[in-house]
Amino acid sequence: MVKLSSIAYYGIHPSELRSIIQWKVWHNPVHERNEAKECETLKQCFFYLDMTSRSFAAVIKELHPELLVPVCLFYLILRGLDTIEDDMTIPLEKKEPLLRGFDTILEKDGWTFTENGPNEKDRELCVHFNVVISEFKKIKPAYKVIIKDITKKMGNGMADYANNAEHNIHGVNTIKDYELYCHYVAGLVGEGCTRLFVEAGLANPALLQKPELMESMGQFLQQVNIMRDIKEDFDDKRRFYPKEIWSKHVDKFEDLFKPENQQAALNCTSEMILISLQRADECLYYLAGLKEQSVFNFCAIPQAMAIATMEVCFRNPNVLKTNVKIPKGQACQLMVDSTQNLQMVCDTFRKYARRISKKNNPKDPNFLNISIACGKIEQFIESIFPTQKSKGGPKLISAEQEAKEKEEAAEAKQDMIYMGLAVFLTLFVITAFMVTIAWFAGARFDIAFSQIRNTIFGSGFAGNDLLTNENLKNALTPEHGEL
Repeated sequence: MVKLSSIAYYGIHPSELRSIIQWKVWHNPVHERNEAKECETLKQCFFYLDMTSRSFAAVIKELHPELLVPVCLFYLILRGLDTIEDDMTIPLEKKEPLLRGFDTILEKDGWTFTENGPNEKDRELCVHFNVVISEFKKIKPAYKVIIKDITKKMGNGMADYANNAEHNIHGVNTIKDYELYCHYVAGLVGEGCTRLFVEAGLANPALLQKPELMESMGQFLQQVNIMRDIKEDFDDKRRFYPKEIWSKHVDKFEDLFKPENQQAALNCTSEMILISLQRADECLYYLAGLKEQSVFNFCAIPQAMAIATMEVCFRNPNVLKTNVKIPKGQACQLMVDSTQNLQMVCDTFRKYARRISKKNNPKDPNFLNISIACGKIEQFIESIFPTQKSKGGPKLISAEQEAKEKEEAAEAKQDMIYMGLAVFLTLFVITAFMVTIAWFAGARFDIAFSQIRNTIFGSGFAGNDLLTNENLKNALTPEHGEL
């Protein structure tokens, strides 16, 4: 049942409700998965995709049929690898050979892993990993080579960090170590996806000649997640904020969470945001090299979510207390905008970069660098989508564009009217339902209405059972027989 708090929230934020309805009702996938043609093991793979992914499952299932299964399997394989790496209950002597040899496991029929701890959230994927291996053997050899290569690189990188006793105790030391870690767990994913896109003929081969672009795609997402999850990671006894950064602001990492150090902690998180913000323009550059709409959507949606998350976390003390997320309505609007074209995505980046710049605090040591990073994003967007202005200053638009803008404004106004009616109707139905329940429970609305009416018209008493002035006078006159 819909919560009253949600009704109140969307009553105040009707535009977010409109975005949710627009995405749920009007969104048409570029490609739709055909379950009728899938074998049982492939259906199970998609089941585990839904189970292990909250954000990527939907966009993966809308990919071009050529890439649907390879990317799904690529995700599940890396998720299985990550599940083993994250599990602190597995002893190092058991974990290290598993990580380093995970690419060879993909050729072992029937392989499963049942030694994850009972609380490991993606344990079931490893328990039934044989279905992933079964489907992996069916995809094209070129895709298999790419997936195995990335799995081997990532597994070795994870094993190196698992073997690093100092990292396990004290976390990441330098910014260079931090970016190397992000490379292993996310940058390699960007490389693997790019190679799959190009192999399928759905991306510009020139992207392979610019490894810094696909690296930034992965680093941008991972760094935003690490910045946001500081409290959750701290509670789990993990530290991914580099000591090189947090030691500028506090003496001990745990001091970031003390109320008296709030400003220092916010300056620390803003420096983490600065590191990822400097990669934003390369992410947009990468998106320009994608040829097919579903691939563009697959890449653009997470990037738009990332910069929106960055903005809501920027200078936000709640980051140090809980896991901050963008509202569902805002997320739906981001998905609507990100599935259009590159210019719409650029507009999204520009909007959130300006919001970050507006919230930027001059007392923050990173104030100037953050301002420069936001300006760099705007400068890059202006270079590919220049704003056309006349000599007098106003923006030049064609008659067709002006008519289109007027039509969109009228449509938006009409949508808001419909939205208001929908909210009113919802509140009316809920009120009627509550009144009906109260009536069945025995509520006396006739007495309530009578008292309200008499109160409005000035009568102090209501109802036949109440005393009139004369009766009141007689009642207050005692009889001698009662004395």
